Amino acid sequence: MHTERPRLTRNRNFPAYAYLPGRQPHPVRDPAGHSYGISAGAAVASLEAEELLWGHDLFNHGYYWEAHEAWEGLWQTADKRSPLRNLLKGLILCAAAGVKIREGKRAPAVRHAGRAAGLFRQLMLAPERSHCQALGMSPAALADQVLSTASAPPCLTATAPGRPHVVFPFILGDFSCHTPTVANAAEDSPAILAGTGS
Repeated sequence: MHTERPRLTRNRNFPAYAYLPGRQPHPVRDPAGHSYGISAGAAVASLEAEELLWGHDLFNHGYYWEAHEAWEGLWQTADKRSPLRNLLKGLILCAAAGVKIREGKRAPAVRHAGRAAGLFRQLMLAPERSHCQALGMSPAALADQVLSTASAPPCLTATAPGRPHVVFPFILGDFSCHTPTVANAAEDSPAILAGTGS
């Protein structure tokens, strides 16, 4: 099945490959890595940050390790006790679960997904509700989706080395504020679920 997934950013190209540990050159440490020598700019943590949207695009298209990296810079600069920091940590853990699912490591995937779900559920107690808009769904719905996928991961078909493989059946991001561009995802991408932010 060939599925198209929208994009929130237009000014960046996806990396040359979706990194999986031990299968491709490390993106930043190996001279052959797709991001070697590229320094990340100073990121200001906010729900409107370009890096947040870039992380969403990477995640939505199966670049889980790369999404983790995009969000980590924001997480490091976010106020230590803020709901935004919990949201970013939850997204980072979702991306880590995606990597583990791709590696076929179910127990670590479930552990990361469980920690992410706990952080997302904490956001439901926060007075600010803009997290729903930034995620494209409620944090509770995202918690349920992440746990469900990690607990019963999709059957992964073989892909060419480094090719992204979408494992989560939802799309992150608020497309009401952006004119999304459509990118062709891998032919093995799951269908977009109705009512999950698409």
